[in-house]
Amino acid sequence: QVQLVESGGGLVQAGGSLRLSCAASGRTFSSYVMAWFRQAPGKEREFVSLINWSGSNTYYADSVKDRFTVSRDNAKNTVYLQMSSLKPEDTAVYYCAAGAGPHSDYATDYHYWGQGTQVTVSS
Repeated sequence: QVQLVESGGGLVQAGGSLRLSCAASGRTFSSYVMAWFRQAPGKEREFVSLINWSGSNTYYADSVKDRFTVSRDNAKNTVYLQMSSLKPEDTAVYYCAAGAGPHSDYATDYHYWGQGTQVTVSS
């Protein structure tokens, strides 16, 4: 069982930066693939990024590639999403998720979810 709590969301101007954190409980955090998804009002939840158990492999949606960076600290049971050059279209609730693998950009492949944190980018 893994419980996930996101933090770090907020209001930022276009071009700005934010760092999201996702703190996990449970002794097996380091064995999970961790991912970030987001959901904007009236839209489906979409994949943003994932990182494998060791942090050696990362993947990004094309829409955030070269602007967002995912990382993890297994000693702290925490995964991060550094977001830069933010755009108004990045506005959404951001969720972290944990899955047993393999690497997947499908939300249904992730078993544990946080409650989400709101990111709002003003133009």
